[in-house]
Amino acid sequence: MRAIQYHRFGDYDVLDLATVPEPAARDGWAVVRITVAGVSPLDNTARLGKLPDGAVKPFPVIPGASGVGVLVEPGSSGLSVGARVALGNGRYGLAVDGVWAELVAVDPAHLVPIPDAVDDIAAAALTTGSGQLTALLALTDVVGFRAGQTVLAPGVGGAVGQGGVEVARVLGASRAFTTATSSAKAALGREAGFEVIDLSRESLRDGVARLTDGKGVDVVLDGVGGAITGEALGALAVDGSLVSIGYAAGMTSTINVTDLIWKNAHIHGFRFALFTPEQVNAGNSRLLELLAQKEINPIVDRVFPLAEAAEAQRHLIEGGPFGRVLLSV
Repeated sequence: MRAIQYHRFGDYDVLDLATVPEPAARDGWAVVRITVAGVSPLDNTARLGKLPDGAVKPFPVIPGASGVGVLVEPGSSGLSVGARVALGNGRYGLAVDGVWAELVAVDPAHLVPIPDAVDDIAAAALTTGSGQLTALLALTDVVGFRAGQTVLAPGVGGAVGQGGVEVARVLGASRAFTTATSSAKAALGREAGFEVIDLSRESLRDGVARLTDGKGVDVVLDGVGGAITGEALGALAVDGSLVSIGYAAGMTSTINVTDLIWKNAHIHGFRFALFTPEQVNAGNSRLLELLAQKEINPIVDRVFPLAEAAEAQRHLIEGGPFGRVLLSV
């Protein structure tokens, strides 16, 4: 079968298209023929060798944390051959080979059926980057979000920025908004229906104050990191919560400790290891139903062929995409 592999850590050019043996499923595991795979920042971090020692399996590695496809061997999943499924959990592309391949062996506990009303591209867009799922779990299970609260999800082009706003609206936020680093990106966001703070025209704190009548924002879903983390902390309302999710803009930040003290602020870290497979699958199932009902609409920036995986990864990291980047397998 065709697959993307790398045999050493490095830049995009270590990604090679190869012909490799088809995977042999472990006892009870399923085999999925991948149709569309996601390209995520985690794939890039892993390939660069920036994860802790032991986080990535021995070389060679097939990347790809998320994807959708068709069951060819159902294993103990209880699903039928030919069922359309999304991979909803697991450490694919890290501890085991991932989905940038024609076939992948998966733990049946990580499979979520795709409703007929949702096509493969839309399902892959939903699971790539897990923006909507992250927002759902962070809001409902981490911070105890209540309808009527306000939510900021910085980064209008990213999975958490877009997904955070969409899910917050579904959950009853009185206001949900995001940010852009340029007027051009802000315009794209507004055309797509997002309320956007243009950081090239005003500071994050000023923008939040304007949109919340000076109160500050109740919840920040921070998938950006870097300087934004400190600025977002300063924009919180009293008793507000910041959930640290990603670090696209950097792994370090400077904070003003009085923003913690005087606002009684709460900071949470987020990772999927906090949740059981059942919680993750339930979240993905709920989101797929919302997608089928057109209550959420994950945006696709571009779909690359599998052979152009290196360029797809470069586009995600350096090209400033607006929406998800996918691979057609």
